[in-house]
Amino acid sequence: MSIEALYCDHHSWLKGWLLRRLGNTEQAADLAHDTFIRLLSSERVPATLHEPRAYLTTVAQNLVSNHWRREKLEKAYLDALAHAPAGLAPSPEEQAILLETLLELDQLLDGLPAIVKRAFLLSQLDGQTHAQVAEALGISVPTVKRYLVKALQRCYFADISFLG
Repeated sequence: MSIEALYCDHHSWLKGWLLRRLGNTEQAADLAHDTFIRLLSSERVPATLHEPRAYLTTVAQNLVSNHWRREKLEKAYLDALAHAPAGLAPSPEEQAILLETLLELDQLLDGLPAIVKRAFLLSQLDGQTHAQVAEALGISVPTVKRYLVKALQRCYFADISFLG
């Protein structure tokens, strides 16, 4: 089944499925569109789909999870900005760059255990020492170092330039 046929046969159904999960027509339409864009840009779409709706659901669910994670991260960032002293607030352009960097970093670290991510963020973003991270997380300094190596390896091998 071609992507075109898949789109013609199942786009409306997928948009309705996404609407039930998101409760927002525009977001459902965007994610339905993104689902087919993902299929068009993927080399792993099977030539024959015996269960096209199940396949579309899997791809769309991953996009929904990313959407919710992005929304949660964006809300946390905006909450942190709201509590920052007025003189220290970054410009709107800097805010956009910082938010995009946070989203990329979150995606980059996706799949690592939560405690590894937390150790990395405390060290790299909050500037805490290994001892401070260890105390905050209730783990040993050697464990903090192992976690940081794991997270830094993920960053290094991803070749992300923003970690500089």
